[in-house]
Order: sequence, then C-alpha cells, then structure tokens
Amino acid sequence: MILQIQNLSKTYGNGVVALKKVNLTINNGLFGLLGPNGAGKSTLMRTIATLQEPDSGHADFNGLNVQKQKQEIRKVLGYLPQSFGLYPDVTAEQLLNHIALLKGITDKKIRKSHVMQLLDQTNLLGLRKRKLKHFSGGMKQRFGIAQALMGDPQLLIVDEPTAGLDPEERNRFHNLLSDLSEKVVVILSTHIVDDIRQLCSNLAILHQGEILFSGTAEDAIKQAHGKIWQQIIPKNRAAELDENHQVVRTRLSAGKMIVNVWSKKQAEGFQRVSPDLEDIYFATVKGYLKAA
Repeated sequence: MILQIQNLSKTYGNGVVALKKVNLTINNGLFGLLGPNGAGKSTLMRTIATLQEPDSGHADFNGLNVQKQKQEIRKVLGYLPQSFGLYPDVTAEQLLNHIALLKGITDKKIRKSHVMQLLDQTNLLGLRKRKLKHFSGGMKQRFGIAQALMGDPQLLIVDEPTAGLDPEERNRFHNLLSDLSEKVVVILSTHIVDDIRQLCSNLAILHQGEILFSGTAEDAIKQAHGKIWQQIIPKNRAAELDENHQVVRTRLSAGKMIVNVWSKKQAEGFQRVSPDLEDIYFATVKGYLKAA
C-alpha cells in the first residue's frame, strides 16, 4: 500500500498559506508528520481524509484519487481528528455500534464482536455502558481511537492522538499503533517529538506549510553530526547566548539552563554532544539544518 501526495497547496480565505506544494510518498508502516502548532499538519490531514479540497495538487492511495474518489477512500480510511464531538447521551457501546453500521457492518454478530474488540483494545470495555458525557478527556480520546479503527482501515490518520492520555494509556496506544502499522499505512501527526522518536522510522517535518525534511531519523541525525554543542549556564545568561549563538533548544535542570547550539565548529565554552531527534526538529524549524 502506498500514499502519494503531489504538489498539494492550500491558502485560506483570510490569506493564511497552510500548504505550499507538499510532496510526500508514504508506504506501509508508521509515518510521522512532525511540526509546531499552525504548521499545516491538520490541513494536510483533513485534505487526505477527504474533508477539504486543496487549491492545487492531488493525493492518491493505492490508485484511488483522494479528491475524485472520496467515497472509495472513505471505505478504507480511519481518521482521528485533533478535536471531535461526541453524542453525550449515548453509551460508548451504542455509538460504536452505530458507527459500525455506517461503515457497512450489517451482520449483528460480526458487528458486536468488532465493537467489543475495539473497546477492549482501547481499554474501554469496562466503560462500555457509561454515557459519553461522563467520560474524562482521556476516555474521550480513547473512544476517538476506537472509532478510527472501525472497519479495519487500510489508511489510518491520527492527528495529535496522545493529547489527554496519561503515560499508561499513551504507552498502550503506542503499542496498538505499532501492531497496526505492520499491515496498513499509519500517519501520525503531532508536535510531540517523543511520540515520533518512539514509533516512526520515517518522518517529515512540516513548518509554515512547507516540508523542510523527509526521510529517516537516522538520515537527519547524520546531517547534524558534529554540529550540536552544549553548555550548562546560569539562567540569567540565556539572553546573552541568544544574541551570540544559533540556539537550538534550552531546558531547565536543577536551577541551571542546559543550552544546545548549532555550530560547524566548536563554540567557546561548549562541549560537542550527539544530536537527537529533538535537536533535529528544532534545528530544522529554525533553519539551521536546512542551511548546513
């Protein structure tokens, strides 16, 4: 199975350019789409999910044109949007049963078995009789995952899926996605670098509507080898470093500031460190890696 995206562009009526000639080829497995909020990730996901039209370009999944064959795409699509609404006065089991009917699962026994399996996979089996208005944020997110998996999709799109999940639920979801990706195309769209690091061997970095990097994490890290330097400084020196160095990222630890900078040669007072995916992400978004 393969998803091919060619020259997708989208500009909204208010002038915001959401996508700029996006090109991607995504094969079986877990593919990570990484970018900050407002990068265009949700626009790209909604376009692939047949929910909005691009201004130009197209996407094809296994020979089906996403823009021209929407109903055929929807038959093989599972989609978890970043935000979604639920009918508050029905139970999780009732709504999943209804979604199964809409997906064309008409046999009652098969439908019930599929619903129970999904509730179990998403750790909601014991809550199946509870009305959705009484669900917590994490429970609602797990329900969203369950409905996205209805009908055994061949193309699964999940947009910021771990939002609201506690560490145990997040780990369960990671394992579920890993299992599914052996047979289908799974696109994980997120701004959480750790999700991509744990799950995806292939990824793209999207920023201001443009793909800045596409490939493996290993390829990206190789490009940054020898260019990430680190120093631990007092917090009051942070502004000074911003003026004199290409700061990749900073983080606080025990009252001190750990600073990673980008430089082709040793920066005074810094020690070279091995780059990780978080360094790659910030260096790419800030333009350092692209200019290397």
